[in-house]
Amino acid sequence: MKLIFNTIRLLRPRQWIKNLAIFAAITFSGELFNPLVLDKVLIGFVVLCGLSSATYIINDIFDIKSDRLHPFKKFRPLAHNDIPLTLAIFIAAILALGSLFVGLKYVTLTFSIITLIYLLLQFFYSFFLKAIAVADILAIATGYILRVYAGEFASGFHISVWLLLTAISLSLFLAVGKRKSELTLVSQVKDANIASIRKSLSHYSERLLDVYATTFATSTFVFYSLFTFLENPKGFQLGLKIFLPDFFPAFFYRKWLMITIAPVVYGLMRYIQDIYEKHEGESPEKVLLSDRPLLITVIIWVFLVIGVVYFIAP
Repeated sequence: MKLIFNTIRLLRPRQWIKNLAIFAAITFSGELFNPLVLDKVLIGFVVLCGLSSATYIINDIFDIKSDRLHPFKKFRPLAHNDIPLTLAIFIAAILALGSLFVGLKYVTLTFSIITLIYLLLQFFYSFFLKAIAVADILAIATGYILRVYAGEFASGFHISVWLLLTAISLSLFLAVGKRKSELTLVSQVKDANIASIRKSLSHYSERLLDVYATTFATSTFVFYSLFTFLENPKGFQLGLKIFLPDFFPAFFYRKWLMITIAPVVYGLMRYIQDIYEKHEGESPEKVLLSDRPLLITVIIWVFLVIGVVYFIAP
């Protein structure tokens, strides 16, 4: 029983929440409730979960020594000797090969190619990119972005360039927040050797990461605002004109996505507060699940988006 529990910890199922990005393309294309499209994206989601767990195991294998020096990561299954190394390697191989096979057989060839790129990126990140300042942030952010692209290739529907720029900016913001919180936490540990724990951290200063975070938080807000203003929602709408008189200006019927800016702004501000006040940005999914106001905000945003895209006519 203990081995099963530690194996589940090794897979890090909480991290699977990041893979929900695969649904972005069909959600904003108005195809979320199209069963033929949704089936492929759901399979793609399962494939991404398998691949992401495999990459986390690979990363833990490469990081065993440095994790044992980390104040919190030293309790991970491999670093804490709760899982045999050979078993971890076997599980990672089965997950990686099995997920790639399922993606190729049941989704699309292009989806399989993008997932293979994702797997290779994570391997190179674990092997050497995470030790290179700036490159490590770009690699983390690229992993988030590839999840969005996976949704495009699985469904055949594309997101607008403004939403793509939003995804890129948000990915960079989350990656910077991860490094910011990690640097703060490690710096607070007495006699901690930052370079031995993570080499790239020794090349960042608090001020530099503050500038990065400000830049990408701002660009996320700007790009998302432009997306909501320029996007023309598509889907099976009920028709807003049923409820509103004809004398309302035409733009009033086309700009309803802009109401989703409010939860996005609050969410960004709340996440920044978590990074700077609680130092919890090292694990974005942990922040989301542990911060109730932030979680409620994300849920509200999801319902607003679905409401606008699927029930309000442009």
